[in-house]
Amino acid sequence: MHQHLHVILKISSYKLMQYYEGDVDSVVAKTTDGRVIKFPANILRSVVQSHGVYGTFELVFDKNHKFVSIRRVSD
Repeated sequence: MHQHLHVILKISSYKLMQYYEGDVDSVVAKTTDGRVIKFPANILRSVVQSHGVYGTFELVFDKNHKFVSIRRVSD
């Protein structure tokens, strides 16, 4: 059974550079239901745009808390 979490992300392209340069390796975000989660920054690679990562995203994890997928659900 997979766990689906919705998070609102507002990460500028400048901040993303810190992730890519290795200065920061994880992201802390609040889910839409109020929980705080921490996940590896490399998860965001597929959703990065030129201005950064902005919008609401669905993160899916398996029963062992292993990342499965990420997709944008709204801007």
